[in-house]
Amino acid sequence: MNLTFYTKVDCPLCEKAKIKLMELQREWNFSIEENDIYKDDVLLEKYQLMIPVVEHEGEMLAYGQISKEEIRKRLLEKIR
Repeated sequence: MNLTFYTKVDCPLCEKAKIKLMELQREWNFSIEENDIYKDDVLLEKYQLMIPVVEHEGEMLAYGQISKEEIRKRLLEKIR
């Protein structure tokens, strides 16, 4: 399973979210594909006020204040 993580440089929320995702990797087998929205104008336009954003297969799982519980819940929904 691959999660896409939209972020930007010098983003405290993004740093916290990445730590939470890495903690969840201990429970779930997934990779994290990190994308800096400032390297792509389309991503910047789409996510600039929402980051950090976590997606799976194009479906947004969480954004802003990311919680492990929310991601865990959304992943459980996807495998059922």
